[in-house]
Amino acid sequence: MRDVVDLWTIPQAEELYMIAGWHQWADAGAISSGLPQYLIQYTGASKIGEIKPKGFYLFQIPGTHHLLRPEIKLDQGYRQTLQTHSNELFYIGNDQKGLVIFLGDEPHLAVDEYAEAFFDIVEELDVKRVAALGGVYGPVPYDKDREIACVYSLPYLKEELSEYAVRFSDYEGGVTIGSYLLDQAEERGLEYFAFYGFVPAYDLSQNQSVPLQGLRVENDYKAWYDIMRRLSHMFGLEYSLSDLDESSDELINSMSAKIDELEQKLPQLKVREYIEKVSDDFTETSFMPLSDVWKRELDDLFEDLE
Repeated sequence: MRDVVDLWTIPQAEELYMIAGWHQWADAGAISSGLPQYLIQYTGASKIGEIKPKGFYLFQIPGTHHLLRPEIKLDQGYRQTLQTHSNELFYIGNDQKGLVIFLGDEPHLAVDEYAEAFFDIVEELDVKRVAALGGVYGPVPYDKDREIACVYSLPYLKEELSEYAVRFSDYEGGVTIGSYLLDQAEERGLEYFAFYGFVPAYDLSQNQSVPLQGLRVENDYKAWYDIMRRLSHMFGLEYSLSDLDESSDELINSMSAKIDELEQKLPQLKVREYIEKVSDDFTETSFMPLSDVWKRELDDLFEDLE
């Protein structure tokens, strides 16, 4: 394995899966960076290794100041913290099934070598399937299930992935780290896919007399929840999603309150009318595994009996 990879623990679970995210360009709603960090903290996952930052990052770009530089915190001239780039692996599991959580910084340089190091780890750990995360901003309803776009490495994965209420992407343009990794995953014959959640962002700049330019969700717990429902079902994870479900509901209520506030303070923006138009143009696609369908039917039945 390459000298940029450092693994000090090799999990011995019979079946191993990976969820991977980055601080990156396609990180709307903090899906790529925030969701893995949440999972690490929520599950109590332990750090088992890393890709060393050597050779993958720029210190600066001429003409910029703080864009790429590491950040330092000093106290009376003495360094308290130095925040540098990191690509870390965490693990939670048992003898039967385990989950590796990867959280990194999108590389600036030597991306092919970075990809090789990433998939060296996947092969060394004998990970069965990798799910990468990303987020894209767009005018989508804040109170409906998020649309999830999907890209995948091997042709035969499409049939199974189509059961997860995803839209297969036809995007053309600048590549994300999640999509860039598809090429090498296919070359190695590895099962790898990426889910991109569409996160609410509303352009309110049509009225030039109002300084407010837009409204968007920074931490999209609804998208986190909708993605994790899919991955939990696919990987057979037994972690409760009730915390994310609650945060999702709180986000929706918070957005409703914010829109009501804007409607009262800035009626000329016609925010509610704008949101309703977004909702009318949106086709909601919900992921409903069979077990959830049965639960919903039973709940409806008990309500009818009552």
